[in-house]
Amino acid sequence: MWVIAALVSAFFSGVTSVLAKLGVRTTDPDVATTLRTFVILILTWAIAAAFGDLAAWNSLTPTAIFFLAASGICSGVSWAFFFKALSLGPLNKVGPLDKVSSVLTVLFSILILHEVNHIAIKLVASAVILVGTYLMAENDPDGEQVEGWAWLAYALAGVALAVPTSILAKFGIEGIPSNLATAIRTTFVFITNALFLAARGKMGLIRGTDRRELGFIVASGLSNGLTWLTYYYAVSIGPVSVIEPINKLSLVVSMAFAATVLHERFSKRSLVGLALLVVSTVAMTVFA
Repeated sequence: MWVIAALVSAFFSGVTSVLAKLGVRTTDPDVATTLRTFVILILTWAIAAAFGDLAAWNSLTPTAIFFLAASGICSGVSWAFFFKALSLGPLNKVGPLDKVSSVLTVLFSILILHEVNHIAIKLVASAVILVGTYLMAENDPDGEQVEGWAWLAYALAGVALAVPTSILAKFGIEGIPSNLATAIRTTFVFITNALFLAARGKMGLIRGTDRRELGFIVASGLSNGLTWLTYYYAVSIGPVSVIEPINKLSLVVSMAFAATVLHERFSKRSLVGLALLVVSTVAMTVFA
């Protein structure tokens, strides 16, 4: 069941990346991120209430709240960096770099969560994912150069902060409904994003958000909310070291949308890299 949930999460994650890209063409990325998280906040609490998971509130421990809060804060800061990178660089460069976090998450899951089943396959597959990521993070096949390297710095910062989010959530989610846990950590993601926005003096920019782009932001928030709900359900019952790479198959969806909607082109080299990502992830799933 966790495999199905992880695959559903990957699909919605890919859709989110594209909708988010469409929502930050003129909208400030910090504003877009905060608005998107607000939509997720409403959705996750609504789902938790609809499934009757709020009744488990009294069973929450300070330890669980701590881990969920830490996961949410890391995720919120990571998001801020990732969507800033997305606004500065092309999707076919930023997307693959974000996938590096899955390799680091696999390694930390082995070390911290002791998920050592078929460890040799996990390590080899992780190395293949790195090779695939390297092949995909190339110059645009049309020869168009991205100005500056700011997008790379933001993307790498986002990767570093994304790594602990799943592991922290795994500790926090034990013994409580995954929907409630997702809603709690989303609350901390939203608070983090809102504080970032306020600290940068951008609260006033919310009113000037383009209506068309606001539609994409809301849609990406709904999609991302479904991503998190299914992802953390999978995490609550399955191994993080396999779920995380499956989630990164979202790149297949985002690249398909990027090619058809955004008209981004991909070279044979980047497609080979994508194939390596898919094959290595399938291998880890089969031997989970």
